[in-house]
Amino acid sequence: AANIMQRVLVLGGVSYNMMIYVPAFPQPRAQTIFSHGYHETVGSSGAGKALNLHKLGLNVTLYALIGDDAAGEQAQTFFRQQGVRFCAGLDPGGTRRHVNLMDEAGERISIFIADGTFEPPLDLDEVDGLVAARDHVVLNITNYCRHFIPLIRAHHKPLWCDIHDYDGQNPYHHAFINAADYIFMSSANMPAYRDFMQRLIAQGKQLVVCTHGKQGATALTATGEWVETAAMPVTSLVDTNGAGDAFFAGTYYGIAHGHTLQHSLRLGAAAAGMCVTSPELAAPDLTPATLEATSRHWSPAT
Repeated sequence: AANIMQRVLVLGGVSYNMMIYVPAFPQPRAQTIFSHGYHETVGSSGAGKALNLHKLGLNVTLYALIGDDAAGEQAQTFFRQQGVRFCAGLDPGGTRRHVNLMDEAGERISIFIADGTFEPPLDLDEVDGLVAARDHVVLNITNYCRHFIPLIRAHHKPLWCDIHDYDGQNPYHHAFINAADYIFMSSANMPAYRDFMQRLIAQGKQLVVCTHGKQGATALTATGEWVETAAMPVTSLVDTNGAGDAFFAGTYYGIAHGHTLQHSLRLGAAAAGMCVTSPELAAPDLTPATLEATSRHWSPAT
């Protein structure tokens, strides 16, 4: 599979966020809180996946909508500095912005202060050209991305979709779930995740991967094989932002390089473990070499 997964198109999912670090989440009452640090940086799932995949040596193009505003310019600058190829469409509602409160356990409260336009005007011809020139497509569940599904289908490109903490009910996700060939998800809102994974494979999905935070991850293949991985033990948790995207990228990298699914999930766990030790969406020292070394040097916590 090595060379046929190298050119990846990531569609949607860019914001410019304020990260505020507090000792503990505040009680819901009027008060003054002193943070012990803050910074502004690019966020959201498309940015996280593109950045981690890029650091792992894949040929990544990211397409997402941003505003004609200062936050949008800062996002463009960030991707330019990181070397990620970023094609920006224009959201007339401005760049998406979140304020994220982070506590000492690395947990997050995310306040969406500017959520972009729900149905923005789209340049489907530009996106069609990007889809045509790439091997695999990673589609975010941002609302405007559902309009790209027919283009991806028309070009017969394998479609990867992260449905995050889908609850098994919300109709918002259904078009994405139906279109995807490879699905990543979290068990946070779905206790009966194994039943759901089996239903997806029965519908013809190639692979379903379900993450469980500190409890690792479970995958089900098209042939009905269950594969598990532990989470990598982490000594210094800084920030959980991007961990799921790092896990996705590490797993994708492994599959793209012809590794077994077991080893690919382990690489995903290693990427996530590296990610949470830094305040960024991807570990600054993430490379194929550091990922392979990290995945070799930890043994599952007993």
